[in-house]
Amino acid sequence: MSNLNEDILYLIFEELKDDGNAPFSCLLVNKNWFNIIIPILWKNPWKNLKKKTILLKVIISHLSEESKNNLKSQNVLVSTTSYQKPLFDYISFCKHLNFEAIFDIANSHDKIINEIIKLFINENRKFTHLYIPNQFNHKIHLIPGFEYCFSRLELLQCDIDNNNQNILEELAKICKSIRNLEFISTTNTEISGIIKLITVQKELSNVCYYSTCQGDNVEESLIKHMNTIQYLKINEEPSGKFLSYFINLISLEIGGSIYSSCWKHLENASLPHLKFLIAKNIPSEYLAKLIETTKGKLCEISIISLRYDDHNKQKLLQAIAQNCPSLKYLMLILENRDFVEFEKLLINCQYLDGLIIILKKKYDLEFNCNKLFEILTNSSPIGLFKFKFVFFQHFQLESLNLFFDKWKGRNPMLLHTVPMYSNMNLEKYFVLVEKYKAEGIVKQYENDLCGDSYEEFEWIKKRI
Repeated sequence: MSNLNEDILYLIFEELKDDGNAPFSCLLVNKNWFNIIIPILWKNPWKNLKKKTILLKVIISHLSEESKNNLKSQNVLVSTTSYQKPLFDYISFCKHLNFEAIFDIANSHDKIINEIIKLFINENRKFTHLYIPNQFNHKIHLIPGFEYCFSRLELLQCDIDNNNQNILEELAKICKSIRNLEFISTTNTEISGIIKLITVQKELSNVCYYSTCQGDNVEESLIKHMNTIQYLKINEEPSGKFLSYFINLISLEIGGSIYSSCWKHLENASLPHLKFLIAKNIPSEYLAKLIETTKGKLCEISIISLRYDDHNKQKLLQAIAQNCPSLKYLMLILENRDFVEFEKLLINCQYLDGLIIILKKKYDLEFNCNKLFEILTNSSPIGLFKFKFVFFQHFQLESLNLFFDKWKGRNPMLLHTVPMYSNMNLEKYFVLVEKYKAEGIVKQYENDLCGDSYEEFEWIKKRI
């Protein structure tokens, strides 16, 4: 295997890079493997910061003797002998520059941070990903080599504040290649820099925008990229006809306050290419009308609503049943009054593969688990066998037992439960699940005690 074509080895190691210690165990096979793996691991060294001390030591070892002596003279380093120059210039392989991670490993020590920044930003480095945290006060745009380093950025993640506008304005002069943009702006924050940067981009396709301010010009600058943006994530209700411009959207995540009522403009949106939808606290009647415009291409839907005034869930379930024949994954809050339309949805959406059901809200102590399990066993499509239940009350053991019994003969289920009360006694459920695991009814089971009930489909996708 050591003689495999280098291109094939590179593809294999790319797949293994996030697989725990697997890539590191391959480093010692031979020099060829080592030379292939090192650039992969160092492309984004900030991804796993479990060994921050070691990473900091390796980075400092790249500093010039003058810089190391300077740190020693200021009592930042005890000795320079333990920071010998490495055989490889590991930093030359780095394509992600993450200042928040640098602050973390350097324990916010300004003198070390300043030396590291100079080490990373020069005319010998070229980055594709840049991460700028909140309150970033370093004037990196004045460092020689800034233009070369960031002229071909593909991703920018930035907490916008009044300290980094000059950086964003300088980036707008040199970089037009950003495809993925994630930014946060708050009230009374200067946004001229980010607007200039958005305006000049040529290939913008993925935008994640968090804002607490209203009436700014960010939306206008994004509309200029309506033909290229395919992935959009916003945390506030957009103004006017903003969404209606983005007819090429493939993925939309949208949400707002449970008290907001300004969603009527969703009626004007038409998203015929949409495949992935995450909606939070949007009234069901408007969300239903949006889904009706998606032309049958939706394959993932996550709906979370804590609104007390949402009385149109049935319309939403009808819209999904009638307009989403390709649906594979669905996440929603279910109430007793939803059962009739929910069953129709299961019958119509024959490609369903994974289902996450949040069983009403904390104050609903009368959720009919018997009815839910009856519907699932009688009407689930043949491919549906991945379930995640988030619940605020105990299942009746008899109900769960009957659910498992009636599941015999179907695909063994992958089951994930999330009890939302830490004082729930779950031992009897574990015993029951183990019994049906032994019988082959349940293939795999996980219980996430008081976990994140709004996690989406990572669990069920990983266990296909």
